Amino acid sequence: MRQVVTQRPSLRAAVARPAGLRPGWLVAGLAAVLAALVAGVSLGPVSLPPGSVAVELLNLLPRVSLDSGLTEREVAIITELRLPRAVLGLLVGGLLALAGGAYQGVFRNPLADPYLLGVAAGAGFAVTVVITAGGVGGAITGLPVTIPLAAFAGAIGAVTLTYLLGAAGGRSRSPATLILAGVAVSAFLSAGQTYLLQRNSDSIQQVYAWLLGRLATAGWHDVRLVLPYFLLTAVVVLLHRRELDVLSVGDDEATSLGLHPQRSRYLLIAAASLGTAAAVSASGLIGFVGIIVPHAVRLLAGSSYRVILPLSMLFGGAFLTLTDVIARTAAAPEEIPIGVVTALLGGPFFVLVLRSARRVLG
Repeated sequence: MRQVVTQRPSLRAAVARPAGLRPGWLVAGLAAVLAALVAGVSLGPVSLPPGSVAVELLNLLPRVSLDSGLTEREVAIITELRLPRAVLGLLVGGLLALAGGAYQGVFRNPLADPYLLGVAAGAGFAVTVVITAGGVGGAITGLPVTIPLAAFAGAIGAVTLTYLLGAAGGRSRSPATLILAGVAVSAFLSAGQTYLLQRNSDSIQQVYAWLLGRLATAGWHDVRLVLPYFLLTAVVVLLHRRELDVLSVGDDEATSLGLHPQRSRYLLIAAASLGTAAAVSASGLIGFVGIIVPHAVRLLAGSSYRVILPLSMLFGGAFLTLTDVIARTAAAPEEIPIGVVTALLGGPFFVLVLRSARRVLG
């Protein structure tokens, strides 16, 4: 009768002490961000020496004054044009990758992504409503405050609808069911968006250019507007990254370990949706970042969300900034929409992820 084997302590220990973030990977992530920043500022219609660009970036630090050898015009190109765009790429890419990793943990679904779950479609639909209703005039540069707020409302509504549709057939939410629900929600919202554009033909070109994705900025305005959303999303998600490791063992076990599963899910979904909405409102619809980066990090650095989330944020920002360099230079002097480039990279990667998920899930 004494032979009562309790597995809960071992489970508690396994969840409480998952593999942590190794310093080497953190250094690699920061190095990728710095390299992408220098590349984003150096490359363009007017190429600048990377070494001189790095020196000029150091001059932005307090009490640093070094001779970069650049002219005043080249310095202005760096500080007023390319650096804001590169920083915006870091913020948007970090938000999309961080949101993708958080959604995958919350839904325990390797295919969860802001775009596949309909979150980006909801944000895009809400932004289209604001634009066609006359809330934005001219080109979408100098992002109005109403755009991120409307995008957040649309994102929350879309992910809630996807979650409810995915559970309509029962309590289980398989990856296939959830993805199909996200596709249905995205199709519905896209139809509504098309209808709005047909009724407001004067806004078609403006919205269409935004839908393809871009990082064009009018100086630092967009960066200043997106930065608070980035900080809030990053703080909330990263502070709760250990809870995603706990949720991965199941709701019953998570409850026995002192976690409130539904409350944690709602908080993480809200934070990830806020980040997605800010990214979409600033850059348009840029897909696949939330799948490519978290899965690459998972394969290379480990499966704990203590590792996946911070590295996804760093490598996601670097990835999108470098992708923007490709979009600006591949067909120069023309510029390819960055959403097209990420789709070309992400399509084959998504097929590989789908095949591996099917093997794991049987």
